[in-house]
Amino acid sequence: MELFHPEATQQALNILRNGEHFNWTVIPLLALVIYVYMNEISKKNWRGIAAGLALYMTHWFFEIVNALICKFSGHALWTVPTGTSFLLLVGVGIELSLMFSVAGLILTKILPEDPKTRILGIGSRWFFAIVNAALFAVIEIFLARTLAFIWVYPWWGSLPVFITVYIPFFLAANFAYYWDTKKQRLFIGGLFLLNAILLIVFAVILKWI
Repeated sequence: MELFHPEATQQALNILRNGEHFNWTVIPLLALVIYVYMNEISKKNWRGIAAGLALYMTHWFFEIVNALICKFSGHALWTVPTGTSFLLLVGVGIELSLMFSVAGLILTKILPEDPKTRILGIGSRWFFAIVNAALFAVIEIFLARTLAFIWVYPWWGSLPVFITVYIPFFLAANFAYYWDTKKQRLFIGGLFLLNAILLIVFAVILKWI
C-alpha cells in the first residue's frame, strides 16, 4: 500500500516514551490544565468537568486504537515522529494530550443551557460538535504540513479525521455535558477502565504499543 511518509513510523517508535527529549515547558502546561480544572471545581461546574473528561477518555481510546493499528499493520494512521517533549503513544505527544484534556471543558462554554436548542435546524449538541470538529480538522491540516505530525496513508486526511475522530470527540463532550450524574459516571468511568485495561495489557505487559 502506498504511504506518504513510511519512515515516520520508525522515527516515532524510536522516541516512544523516551525521556531524552523532555522539555520543561510541559510543566507550565500541566499547571495550566490543573488550574483550569481547579477553577471549574471551585465554581462547581460539574457538567463542564464531565464534558472535559468524556472527551479526554475518548481521545485516549482513539490513540490506543491508532497504536494497535500500527502494531498489526506496520503503520499508524497518524504519528508524531518529532517535536514532542515526551511521546506517550505513537500518535500523541504529551503536549497534544494535555490540550485534549481541557478541550471538551473549554468548548462547553458555547453550549446553550437548554439541550433542545436548535441552530440552523440542527440540534445544538450536533451543531457545535460539527463546528468544533471542523476547526480542529483544519488545524490538523497545518500540523500535517510540518515534520512533527504525519498522516502516513494518502487516504487518511482532514475529512476522515473530521468524520471519524473529531466529531465523536465533541459529541462525547457535548452529550456528557447534559447527561445526569449517573450516566456521566458510567460513560467516563467505563471508558477510563477500558483504557486502563488496554494500556496495561498492550503497553505494559505485551509491550505492543
